[in-house]
Amino acid sequence: HSGLRVSEICLGTMTFGNQADEDASFAILDAADEAGIQFIDTADVYPLGGDLSMVGRTEEIVGRWLQVRGVRERVILATKCRGAMSSAPNDQGLSRYHITRACEASLRRLQTDVIDLYQVHWPDLETPIEETLRALDDLVTAGKVRYVGCSNYPAWLLAGALWASDKHHFVRFDTVQPRYNILFRMIEDELLPLCQAQELGVMVYNPLAGGMLTARYVEKA
Repeated sequence: HSGLRVSEICLGTMTFGNQADEDASFAILDAADEAGIQFIDTADVYPLGGDLSMVGRTEEIVGRWLQVRGVRERVILATKCRGAMSSAPNDQGLSRYHITRACEASLRRLQTDVIDLYQVHWPDLETPIEETLRALDDLVTAGKVRYVGCSNYPAWLLAGALWASDKHHFVRFDTVQPRYNILFRMIEDELLPLCQAQELGVMVYNPLAGGMLTARYVEKA
């Protein structure tokens, strides 16, 4: 329901800084840019597959690429918060305390003054949704975030968040990012109809099922 338009394909970056080193990451980003993919999605806890010493590395690589190539103005940049950034008890979750600190840290790593799409990475059932939404609303009002979204939210929880936004006049989730592929189609039952009815953008991840749909894994007799 927003006026934002993005390329049909979004480049995910969760391997940058681990499976893909910085040179490989730059090559992937360059190839995407040349192909007209100007929508990049990352997260503060990336790269996946590492430990707490590695969190933030992907955002740093993306930030350096944006600066070196001078392409920030034409890129729609998305990132996420929720996961643990250290062993400190409040350095994770969707509290006001963590969201505001996580956003500032992502802005520094990405070397930008605004995040186009800021997403909550997965639910935090220990924090009231009103607290989460108010914190996101404040970030939008402050001009640090343009749009907000959620990832890995079931339909019932997303519906509750939309209701809370309407009730309290908070910023509203514009997008949802669920897992979806031909082997994992559960979102077709409730989540996709909800998104269609409420005019939410859908950014699916895991479209190739981690290589299962590309013959990466071959059955041996």
